Amino acid sequence: MTSRSFTLRGRYVLPITSPPLENGWLRIEHGRIAAVGRGRPPAEANDLGDAIILPGLVNAHTHLEFSRLHEPLDPTGGLPAWIRRIVALRRQRPQDAAAETAAAVTRGRAESAAAGVTAIGEIATAASLDAYAGAGPNVRVFREALGLSSAAGAAAFTATIRDLDRLQARGIPVGISPHAPYSVAAPLGSLLMAQARRRRIPAAMHLAESREEEDLLTRGTGPFRELLEDLGAWPAVEPPLISTADWISQLARGPRGLVVHGTHLGHHPAALSRLARHRDRLAVAICPRTTRALSGSLPPLGLFREAGLRVAIGTDSRASNPDLSVLAECRTLVAAGLCTAAEALLMATLHGAWALMLERRCGSLAPGRAADLAILRPTSAHADPFTAALAPDTHVVATLRTGRVIAGRL
Repeated sequence: MTSRSFTLRGRYVLPITSPPLENGWLRIEHGRIAAVGRGRPPAEANDLGDAIILPGLVNAHTHLEFSRLHEPLDPTGGLPAWIRRIVALRRQRPQDAAAETAAAVTRGRAESAAAGVTAIGEIATAASLDAYAGAGPNVRVFREALGLSSAAGAAAFTATIRDLDRLQARGIPVGISPHAPYSVAAPLGSLLMAQARRRRIPAAMHLAESREEEDLLTRGTGPFRELLEDLGAWPAVEPPLISTADWISQLARGPRGLVVHGTHLGHHPAALSRLARHRDRLAVAICPRTTRALSGSLPPLGLFREAGLRVAIGTDSRASNPDLSVLAECRTLVAAGLCTAAEALLMATLHGAWALMLERRCGSLAPGRAADLAILRPTSAHADPFTAALAPDTHVVATLRTGRVIAGRL
């Protein structure tokens, strides 16, 4: 199947922004959706039988550099202990670490495509240019930066600007990511957010991911202080750290901001209030299985819903997750009774596209949008198409980006 004009028909078409279309069809012309309807198509169609056609899934937050791992790292000890294992893993890399990272990114994009994903919000510690370009899911690369001392902050900022320029020169969508409130001093954060505003790009930051980070922010003590000292990252001069609420205000100054995880925002009423106040430009990305592994609980989805926030879904990485399946994340939320299947798929498509500033090209099925599609095939009957899409026995048969098959086949 090429990007020339053709029509697809399925048992259901799920536009997401409008009700499901039983016996639905899509007309695709030169990589874009030309029309969506139900009943008899306007032209000869490729009949996909009982298939469900929906927008390509959006993985709003992941770290593809760990896609070479076959199983997650041990989550025992929570986030600080897990980060120790991540650092040890990175320090074990061979001399050709750049080539290894590029191979992992390529593998992660391929796995994502096979899971129905057509857009990815990637957190990157370096710019693997060739790995992010070409066939496969569209990737918005959030260049991550860390630095607590003045020297570390200056070096991180220089490297970040260099990589942003290189990525943008290749036409790769970019974003910027101050890593977390315990690893980024206020001066570096201000410089990074100024770049987000100047370049009109989104920013993403891990916030309220663990209770331990609050010990460092409020008292300068706790497991994160010990971790940073052991790693040689804690500077001789006490670094200026700012609160979760103040970081949310920083994110809100850019064109679009993504709060990643937010697991413990319920303990920070001021931060949650600011997040709700700026919901016209801020979203939350949750990673249900990772959060459950590292904190013992699922994300506080009800809290976010009450605050009127857009919530997107991510897989975090294979360092904390067994795979990169957004559908599995959705199933986890539905099985726990935190949302309906329809709500989960809204988060995994439209909300994810909005969070990545890609809402004009993907996230819904409508004329003018890119023909980024996931085609699912249930193997048993279900009450409604959303439930069928998330059933354990439903599988992805094909993924299309701009009308071209990037995984599976029609």
